[in-house]
Amino acid sequence: MRREESLRESVLRSRHLLRSPRRGAIGAPSPGRIESAPIPSCGRARDRAVDEPHADRMSLTEAIRSKGGIVRTLTLRDAGWSSRSLSQARASGAVIRPRNGWLALPDADPELVQASAAGVVLTCVTQARRAGLWVLREDRPHVAADGHSGRVRISRDPRTNESLARIHWAKPLVAREPEALVDPIENVLATVATCLPFEEALIIWESALRKRLVHLPALRRMPLPQRARRVADAASPFSDSGLETLVPVRLRWMGVRIVAQAWIAGHRVDFLIGERLVLQIDGATHVGPQREEDIRHDAALMLLGFHVIRVGYRDVVDGWPAVQDLIMRAVAQGLHLAG
Repeated sequence: MRREESLRESVLRSRHLLRSPRRGAIGAPSPGRIESAPIPSCGRARDRAVDEPHADRMSLTEAIRSKGGIVRTLTLRDAGWSSRSLSQARASGAVIRPRNGWLALPDADPELVQASAAGVVLTCVTQARRAGLWVLREDRPHVAADGHSGRVRISRDPRTNESLARIHWAKPLVAREPEALVDPIENVLATVATCLPFEEALIIWESALRKRLVHLPALRRMPLPQRARRVADAASPFSDSGLETLVPVRLRWMGVRIVAQAWIAGHRVDFLIGERLVLQIDGATHVGPQREEDIRHDAALMLLGFHVIRVGYRDVVDGWPAVQDLIMRAVAQGLHLAG
């Protein structure tokens, strides 16, 4: 009997089917006990090599997070993840599938998840806002799709049947990668210029230039649409805010010199119109100590012979005709002139 067991053991070892336990390992078989394992098929071995974690390899969720929390399934397959591992992750709730061919983490950016589900990329004012640019208003999500894209899925208002997103179909200046869910900045600015009024588009363009997201000479070399060419010709990288873009553009017709952020009486003023007219624009922070400091500065300006017009941010954005009327009447009285 012992001879037969010895013979069996030698045969199993010769076929590499015997698991040799480490001495003292937890769960190791007792001495003299023989355990064998079936030979895995090539396919199962390949799946195990993909699915099992390695010290030098990130997990599936880490791989998806490194791509921004959402990624094409094909990209994961190309990186070595098996169909089985992706299906198991979905079944466990570790990932979700917004659309066939895409996987996302449950806490992924909801706008990106919606873009992947709809088969579009975020662009125009929506992507401008996401990039931290100065956007005056966003009526609804703005997205883009190529003419040869697959079926675009955009919901409609059940009452009006109006699309809940604005779809831009124009050919992009910069080609979009298959993985892209947001438009390159050049495409965003070109779309903004063709979608928005000139003033609002110029504000976004100059905000992008100020943040150095794009270079003006490079933009001007591109085949811009006519409306985008007009914005490019007027744009400057030196405006510090959207208001510094908006006010001079709206008062340009008056032919009066306007200086933004002029330094007078130890403080900056928002705009110096002519030589003596100061336009100050209050934001949400102009309360408490800030407001008291503004009052003291206004008094110092008036003692120096300046005339101060102080308005709110919303007055400039939404009630411009009234603000412009104040400035026009001040100029008519010569309050912008010295002496």
